Amino acid sequence: MRKGIAIAALAAAITTAAVGAAVALGPGDGSASSHREAPLIADDPSADLTDVYAFRSPDKPSTVTILANVIPGEDPAAGPNWYTFSPGARYNLKLDTTGDVKPDVIYRFEFQRKTGPFFLGDTAQPYTVTRIAKGKSTVVVRGTTPPNNIGKRSTPDYRSLVTKSIASFDGGASKAFAGQRDDPFFGDVGAIFDLVAIRKGTGNMGGGKDFFAGYGVHTFAVQVPIAGLAAKNGTIGVWASVDRRKVTTRGPVTRDAGAWVQVDRLGNPLVNEVIIPTGMKDRWNALQPWNESQFRTYYTEPILAAVINKLYKLGAPEKGRDDLVAVLLTGVPKLNYTGPKLADVLRLNLGIPVTAKPNRLGVLGGDTQGWPNGRRLGDDVIDIAEQAVGGFLKDVKLPLGDGVNADDADASDAFPYVADPKSGFDNTKGLQKP
Repeated sequence: MRKGIAIAALAAAITTAAVGAAVALGPGDGSASSHREAPLIADDPSADLTDVYAFRSPDKPSTVTILANVIPGEDPAAGPNWYTFSPGARYNLKLDTTGDVKPDVIYRFEFQRKTGPFFLGDTAQPYTVTRIAKGKSTVVVRGTTPPNNIGKRSTPDYRSLVTKSIASFDGGASKAFAGQRDDPFFGDVGAIFDLVAIRKGTGNMGGGKDFFAGYGVHTFAVQVPIAGLAAKNGTIGVWASVDRRKVTTRGPVTRDAGAWVQVDRLGNPLVNEVIIPTGMKDRWNALQPWNESQFRTYYTEPILAAVINKLYKLGAPEKGRDDLVAVLLTGVPKLNYTGPKLADVLRLNLGIPVTAKPNRLGVLGGDTQGWPNGRRLGDDVIDIAEQAVGGFLKDVKLPLGDGVNADDADASDAFPYVADPKSGFDNTKGLQKP
């Protein structure tokens, strides 16, 4: 009885730091990777970045694919007004090619929303992609998202709709895509948030339940030639952000006015959930990656390591974590180091060839093309993060995990690589009645 009370008290004390080995909740009331990671952005799902990915394109290794997802926990059957990108937001993919952790190239997506027929929303959204580089803004391509995967009557032959929606630019050398996809993030967040109730062993031998199976997200992505980036030392820094107008007035007509302000940002997975205390999460989202030095103490003394030790007494180092500073804020020497400036960005060494047989544990599994060197769709960031915080790079190698080792849907073999979303008609979350 006392043990139960003690654990409950511990949970209450550390909830503000996002409890758990992955410290990630699911659709409806929590976060995963960066799903609903801060109080304010949880009220604005169409601007809520869930994950960012950057990797050499497996079928076109002379190019790099960069994509980000928004809108956590999309139920494919959520009509009559299905999930869409917000026409009042700007969605940005930002690339640092010089190592100063400021954007040298920005790909900005802006969307429209059309009125649908009858009582139904129209999910095919016209959009523009603007490239901002060297002080110049150029609209590089216009496209239209495929409709959401509503069902066999509304969206027959869905794969062909997706293929037709991919837009080319730069004379065909580059591509853009935006639209609904299957959520590629995977994890047993149901068990994790139940006081890290790992279902089997220490979680590294399977046995978990993928909470995100069947849910969707909205993806915006580009694929561009590596040579055109001219990256210093062959390494880029990547992050995403979402902007809104400073003032929104609601009434019979809704109006947005004022300067654009950043309402969300995301680089490495799990940072705002696991590392940044709850009281600072909204502030963190509004700041730029190059402001990260003010949060350094939360990297060198990670709350998650203390939580793991209190719950399981595993001996994870709790202080002096310069290894986490290197992994998340500067890059790792001889792998993807960009310089001493601290910043939360995904760092990708473009000179590392595509791995023939990827290891889900990335660099920790001996596969230097995986996270934290960029991030691929199949990288098991929960297990990697758990083991890294547990002290892997300080020779404290704990067999931690959440028991979910892969997504429920296989990635596509071509751009944008993220699997097609589940059909609303099929409704894999629903219960079939007699």
